Amino acid sequence: MQRYAVYYAPRPGTFADHSAAWLDGLALPAIAAHLREAPRRYGFHGTLRAPFRPAEGVTAEAITSEVAALAARLRPVECDGLKIENIESFLALTPLGDTTALSDLAGEVVRGTNALRAPLTAADIARRRPEALTAQQRALLDLWGYPFVMAAFQFHLTLTDRLPPADIAVTEAALQGYFADVLPRPFRVEDLCLFGEDTAGAFHLLHRY
Repeated sequence: MQRYAVYYAPRPGTFADHSAAWLDGLALPAIAAHLREAPRRYGFHGTLRAPFRPAEGVTAEAITSEVAALAARLRPVECDGLKIENIESFLALTPLGDTTALSDLAGEVVRGTNALRAPLTAADIARRRPEALTAQQRALLDLWGYPFVMAAFQFHLTLTDRLPPADIAVTEAALQGYFADVLPRPFRVEDLCLFGEDTAGAFHLLHRY
């Protein structure tokens, strides 16, 4: 694996099956497959620690050990549920209700894994388009390797690529109907899922803690 990440991913069940069928193009096939290419590559997930390259000398075993230890130490959190939301022209599932505990959990995961990651390269920083980041986001990028953490964290489970304006309303309506009966209420994060990126750029669930 060339990179690792710590995600929320649903446990096996109806919600996970619906999500997988959507990303695989088996559900709502009338909606063009190219509108879900990026979320299919990364897998259905909510980011807790964004993908990172291991630091020099950090082994796969060290990463699995650290994430397992974090999971043993941290407590599950929950929100009221999930809703479909348009976030700057891509559609995602976002939490309902108080998200303080979820944000705190993500912050602990970021802190607990920061020593595992390699420093960002100039190319890594350029890919984040630093000129488009706020001063706060740029500082977070430098400190934690990702700009949307801590105070800038927004938990979401991505469903689509960025959509053309003409496709947003019809896609959102279709997804509202598709997910209506399967969205968890309450929504619980009770696992840390370690994902790895293979050399072809696809992400795979390696361990669920």
